[in-house]
Amino acid sequence: MKKVATRFAPSPTGPLHIGGVRTALFNWLYSKNKSGNFYLRIEDTDKERSKQEHKIQIINSLKWMGIEHNGEEYIQSEMIGEHITIAERLLENGNAYKCYCSAEEIEEQKKRAKQKKIPYVYNRKWRDISENQAPRDIKPVIRFKSKIEGTSLLKDLVQGNVEIENNTIEDFVILRNDKTPTYNLSATVDDHNMEVTHIIRGDDHKINTFKQIQIYEALGWDIPQFAHIPLIHTIDGKKLSKRDNASTLEDFSKIGILPEALRNYLLRLGWSYKDKEIFNLEESIKLFNLEGIGKSPSKLDMSRILSINEYYIKDSDEKVLFKKLKEYCKIYKEKIKEEKENTIKSSLTFLKNKAKTLEDIFNNSKYILNDKVVFNENDKVLINDEAKKIIYLFKDKTSKLEVFNRENLEQILNELIKSNNTNFKGVGQPLRIMLTGSKFGPGIYDIILSLGKKEVIKRLENIG
Repeated sequence: MKKVATRFAPSPTGPLHIGGVRTALFNWLYSKNKSGNFYLRIEDTDKERSKQEHKIQIINSLKWMGIEHNGEEYIQSEMIGEHITIAERLLENGNAYKCYCSAEEIEEQKKRAKQKKIPYVYNRKWRDISENQAPRDIKPVIRFKSKIEGTSLLKDLVQGNVEIENNTIEDFVILRNDKTPTYNLSATVDDHNMEVTHIIRGDDHKINTFKQIQIYEALGWDIPQFAHIPLIHTIDGKKLSKRDNASTLEDFSKIGILPEALRNYLLRLGWSYKDKEIFNLEESIKLFNLEGIGKSPSKLDMSRILSINEYYIKDSDEKVLFKKLKEYCKIYKEKIKEEKENTIKSSLTFLKNKAKTLEDIFNNSKYILNDKVVFNENDKVLINDEAKKIIYLFKDKTSKLEVFNRENLEQILNELIKSNNTNFKGVGQPLRIMLTGSKFGPGIYDIILSLGKKEVIKRLENIG
């Protein structure tokens, strides 16, 4: 029995799409569960659209998610010679033929099909015509000689048995007239050479699978097992595309979604195990199976992603969380100054409270990170004469404190509430605005204690 081998085969024609990330995750988890190998193949044969920057982004995105592949990346463009050799072998053994139809002829066939409102299928004109009759001014393509009669059955590991009429599969091109191989030929040859045993991919590839199986059969190669997973849709039920917001990994990382939280979410997006929602990495590998994948499309739900991310933030070791926050700020916001690090570290317990993302923690930390208070103008107008009076009194009482702790601060605030005939908001809100620049933020005691007595007095003196 062959060792299980899966692969993820993205094209570097754009940033890695979230649907692709889930496909990579499912392949990786399946191979890990079976103690097999997981390979990364970069399908870069589209020379015009393939970009080195996208290739790097794909590799880095998978690393960020913790999806590590075995061996070096397999670069498809380096294997074109092998693909051409296989196309010529299919030609020699009668499983393919040269097609001399001009571009105008093909376009006319497509036009007629559109007028009749039927799918375009090449009319197989050159399937049985002798090459002696070939025009000299046209470079031929090579077409695979697909089955015409009967049906083909795909025993899909997710979708179940899928059967189609063979005459619905056209004689598809395997080698263009410029000698470049097409997707179905290259993917089949590469999967065979890589000894891939299980191909797990989106169900929009089902028709390609039927074509590729025929190539396997024509060459006498072992046929891998196929599993087609439903696509991811938007919350409105439309197919998710790269043009949608929150469709690439960068869309998530730049707002501070943790990779382990996103991995957990994507695992549960179309897959389930009993009623379990949270899976650590070890559990994900141990419990993952193809039987748990549903047959219907899944909807990308940002609110659910945020909810899971909030769980992971709260559950994180604070030393680890600080490292992630520090890296996040360095990439997307501003570098945390060395002299501010200890204050942020010691304040994480409350800074992460109600935070759904690292961006939320950063926003909660701004009053510490900024040397000068940056006021929200709408909130600053709330500092009226009554508020100023409370601020003066609080500053005066606090400056006389020998022990700067919560107990003594609570006593001062309670005295101010009573003597000014107000409530906690009436005292806490003006203090929060003066200390942070906003009426929103962490609890007032947390703010005061994190800043320290000297900084609190300094900020309150700016009342003007």
